[in-house]
Amino acid sequence: MFKVTPAAAEQVRNAAKQGGTEGMALRLAAQKHADGTYDYRMGFDEASEDDIRITSEGIEIVMAPEFVPLLDNTTLDFVQLDDGDAQFVFINPDDANYTPPAN
Repeated sequence: MFKVTPAAAEQVRNAAKQGGTEGMALRLAAQKHADGTYDYRMGFDEASEDDIRITSEGIEIVMAPEFVPLLDNTTLDFVQLDDGDAQFVFINPDDANYTPPAN
């Protein structure tokens, strides 16, 4: 199942407020490349009849059925990077670029 961390949920709510998209769902999509890496897309959108809907950390998430297998067991987080910037990251153990966190 797809999950959102509390930090990501806070940033999604902030982005919705700033963009005037409060009340809209967060739409997710993914594409898997031949080398095993993924591209991820997200944005605010209205849900359609065929969409899969889930809620995580109070965020309504929608995705087309074909993206569910690509995003299963994925977590959306919002993290500080080494250069001081912050960004959303998709943590997907099926992505060839995934590196487990060091303990």
